[in-house]
Amino acid sequence: MSKPIHLKSLTDPRLAEMIKNGQIGVIPTDTIYGLVGAATSKTAIKKLYSLKTRKRQPGTTIAASIQQLSRLGFPSDTLTHASKYWPNAISVEMTTDLLPDYLKVSQTHMAARIPRDPAILALLAQTGPLMTTSANTPHAPTSHTINEAIAYFGKKVDFYVDAGDLGDRPPSTIIGFDENNQVIVYREGAVKL
Repeated sequence: MSKPIHLKSLTDPRLAEMIKNGQIGVIPTDTIYGLVGAATSKTAIKKLYSLKTRKRQPGTTIAASIQQLSRLGFPSDTLTHASKYWPNAISVEMTTDLLPDYLKVSQTHMAARIPRDPAILALLAQTGPLMTTSANTPHAPTSHTINEAIAYFGKKVDFYVDAGDLGDRPPSTIIGFDENNQVIVYREGAVKL
């Protein structure tokens, strides 16, 4: 793989183009540094999952709108309930029944969220939904700086976007809904419910 491109901003026009062309890399998400690829690109997702060698592959899908998540196959009834919590650092677990096989990799549930960060939303509006997973190797600490991410992935990714030290950012809160649409909190993170 050629040398990764280092960018200073999510608004760099090269970033959206690389993502749309099926390339993967590390960006600052609304929570921590994430390894990302276009959720609609089978090639990108395959590359992303091969870097994260763990049994339960899928991470979290982030999108600019409910429409983007719906087109991908997330269930509209759950999206309606989830919309009350978005945009925010709240990931919602949903059934994968209608998601493409390459994305769900045999998982019955996956999380999605609509972030609040304007720069990420602007990027997602251009690229469509992104699959994200923490920028680290299994069982290793998450990356708080871009140099930590580079230590994990080196030349195995196409780009890095440096936003400084994100060490003070907690991960997203993860919730789901029971059969009565009551909230179940799986992990309390950035947003206290």
